[in-house]
Amino acid sequence: MDMVGRPFKPYISVVVVVVVVVVVVVVVVVVVVVVTLVVVAAVATATAAAVVLVVVVEVVVVVVGAVVVAVIAVVVAVVVVVAVVVVVAAAAVVVLVVVQSSINDYNKNKENH
Repeated sequence: MDMVGRPFKPYISVVVVVVVVVVVVVVVVVVVVVVTLVVVAAVATATAAAVVLVVVVEVVVVVVGAVVVAVIAVVVAVVVVVAVVVVVAAAAVVVLVVVQSSINDYNKNKENH
């Protein structure tokens, strides 16, 4: 029952929407961090091995490392954009739920008077 005594009608739970958004963002961030650490470790290992090799091979490793860093930057940018879109969409759902609830309450109050 709500404060007026009407039976409670569940809407899309704002808490559920927020929890889902937070979980998705956390999972995406964790995946990006793990992938970044693995790639950085691989590049560091390759760079350490390249010290023993000739200068040409070292230049190739540096170029590959630069490409890997650029790819990581693009992946992080895409993940950030996706996370922002998810958060904005969740906020829009919350706003729509609140507005719909207010409209429903207004219409019920109008019918009762």
